[in-house]
Parts: sequence; C-alpha cells; structure tokens
Amino acid sequence: MAGSRMQLELSRVVQGRSRLGVLKGLGRTGQHSLEIPGCLLYTHFGTVPHLTQDTLHTLISLPSVTQITLSHIAEHQEVLEEFKDGFRKFAGLHDTVLYCSLHDPATPSPTGYTTTKTVSVWGSGGRIELTVAKFMALQKTVQPDWYQSMYDGETWQNSASRKRVRKSVDRTLAHLDECLLVHQKSKELEGVEVFGVVEGGDILEERVRSARETAKRPVAGFCLDGLQTGSMDQTLRTQLITAMIKELPEDKPRLLHGVGRPDEVLACVEAGVDLFESIFPFLATERGCALSFGFDISTDPERAVLELNEEKETAGESQQNGDLNRHDQTQMTPFEMNLKEKRYQDDFRPLVEGCGCYCCKNHQRAYLHHLLVTNELLAGVLLMIHNTAHYHGFFGALREALATDKLDVLKKRVLGDGGLQTERKE
Repeated sequence: MAGSRMQLELSRVVQGRSRLGVLKGLGRTGQHSLEIPGCLLYTHFGTVPHLTQDTLHTLISLPSVTQITLSHIAEHQEVLEEFKDGFRKFAGLHDTVLYCSLHDPATPSPTGYTTTKTVSVWGSGGRIELTVAKFMALQKTVQPDWYQSMYDGETWQNSASRKRVRKSVDRTLAHLDECLLVHQKSKELEGVEVFGVVEGGDILEERVRSARETAKRPVAGFCLDGLQTGSMDQTLRTQLITAMIKELPEDKPRLLHGVGRPDEVLACVEAGVDLFESIFPFLATERGCALSFGFDISTDPERAVLELNEEKETAGESQQNGDLNRHDQTQMTPFEMNLKEKRYQDDFRPLVEGCGCYCCKNHQRAYLHHLLVTNELLAGVLLMIHNTAHYHGFFGALREALATDKLDVLKKRVLGDGGLQTERKE
C-alpha cells in the first residue's frame, strides 16, 4: 500500500536464491525489525503454549513478530469490540509486532466449507463462517500490525481437481481485492500492512498465475499457502516455490505456511523463502519430544569432534523414533527424541549437551521422562522452553551460515550423512 513502512533490506543473496537481510519498519511506529531467514513466534490466543509471558521472555533472541490466528479469536469478537483497545493490550502482550493469520497452522481445518463469498474458521465452539465484511471487522477489532488477506486454501490435498484449484485462485484474488478496498477506506487500519496469499495447489500453471496476479496488488508481502508438511514431497514443493518466486518482486518478503521441519526449512530457504511459522517446537512438545538436532557450525576442531560424536549418538536415538520418509506433521521426526521411552528413566544428561536454556542447565533427561510418564504439567513447560530456544537457535545458525558461506556445513550438521540428504536430492 501507499506509504508502507515495511522495508526489506537484503545484505546477501546466496546462489541466486537464499536471501539474508532484515525486514525493517515493522509495527505501527516502524521501530521493530526481523532478521531473515527467520520465523514468527507461534501462539494460541497470544500466548506461547505452556509458557507465561514472564517465562517466555527469559529466552533470548525471540522473534519480534507474534503470530495470532482468527480461528482462536473470531468467537471472542464481541468481547474485543467492547474492550476497544485491540488484542495486544487485551492479551497483555509485551512490546511486539502482531501478525494475524486466518487459520492455526498446527491444527488442520476441516475441508468442504468454503463458498464463493465465505471461508470458515474453527474455534473451540465450532465453525464460524466469515464473509469479507466480517473478516475485515475482525481485523479492525484485533488491530494487528499486519495480516494476511482472506483466502480459499482448501486445495492442498492431492485429490483437488484442476477446476477446484483454479476456483481457489480466483476466489483468493477476489477476496484480496475486496479486503484491500475495505482496508484503504478504514481509519482503524491506517498503518497496518496486508500480505496477499498465493494459492494454486500442486498445479504449476495456477501457482504462477496466482503469484503473478497477487504481485500486481498493493500488498506488503506474500504468504505461500498450500505447501505445508504432509501435502507434497520436497522436490515438488521446491519446484512450485521456485516458479512462484520468479513472479514476485525482490523487495517484498515471502512467508511460507505450515512448514517447520529443519530439513524442509533448509530446502525452502534455498528456494528463496524468507519467513516461516514456528509450529515445529510446539508440535514436538505435544509429542513429549525434545528437539535434539545439531546446528553448530563452529570451526574449532576439538569442539567439532565432540559435537559430531554427540550428534551421532542422538541421531541414533532419533532414527529409531522418527521415520525419515514420513512427512506428516503429527508424526515424530528424526530431529527429536521421545523422552517418554523407558531408556531415558536413568539418563542423567541434559536434553542437549551445551544448550544454554533453563531446562538443559537445570534438569536431566531422566527428570523430563518422569514428568511425562506421570503427566505433570511441568513437562510441557520445560520442553517448550528447550524446544523454542533450540529452534530459534537453529535460525540464528542458518543466518550465520549464509553470512559466512557455511550453508553446506550447516546442512551436514542438521541432516547428517544418512537418509535425509539422500531423500532431499531424489
């Protein structure tokens, strides 16, 4: 939009696609920034699952952008309208940039409920049907700093026909035009940014058309939808992302929905994606798992040997629990350890050697195992602290690798020398 504060400053582009830089001018006053590649802070109704705000902010290097979703908020519209001061103050959030998405990326929505004029979200009380008018009324009530436009995103399943995919692209573009029309006339949304959503299922021509047409609209950035974990293999995902990005301007950010596995993040960054949703730490926590993959790209030889030995041991544990060929986001992955397993009951090591999070500095695997098997609420708190710190540490290492030409080193650390690398190349 005219007068958009959001500015993407690229410091480096590696091999023509992987982008390193800073997204500046975020927030109503433009005082916040976000490094790319990076991820947002995933929340339920403004709260990181299992963590209070005070506990959350004991972690360092948290993203400046908090993701909230209309699927959690829509049923509380009347309360927020009565409150009048927006969701940030309602939820007692610290100083943060608020990004409002339509659906919760960690909870697949039932399909078959979209029409030409409406989409549906699912809250605790069931289905809520949204027209553009209701969608925009919610945005005025929430008062985010940026939001994605309304979209028809039900074509990520392999069974979607070409006709249905084409209809999804047409509807999404129509919704975007209506949202922009209301937005431009709204004083409440002055200074708020809009991201256009790119659809197209697994059909290359529709992906290109959606990206090309969305890029013609006055949006601040782009959400690439329908490519989430479980919807397609990485080879096809990379092909579609590459085709879409050719149609998108270089000076606007690209946010990818529903992808969080480290191997998929690396592949998508290499294809040109800038931003991700941080659902992966939450999903691992819900499984009773701790993220344990390595990402240290230190050149210290002695430390590298120790790290490699630890990674091999942890990888062996993870391989038994995670299927390399399974990409359903509900299933355990090779990047985590299942602490519910009996072998951890007398394992007195920290979750990850050298991790500086509160959990790893103060507790052992055996203690987490005990908390999990006895269903103690503290288990989720400690796991979420570790998983959040570990995941955001990975993104810090990714940016460092791009800055220092060590992306191949990072990939070896994260993916190992086994099936993951082979699988990605095939």
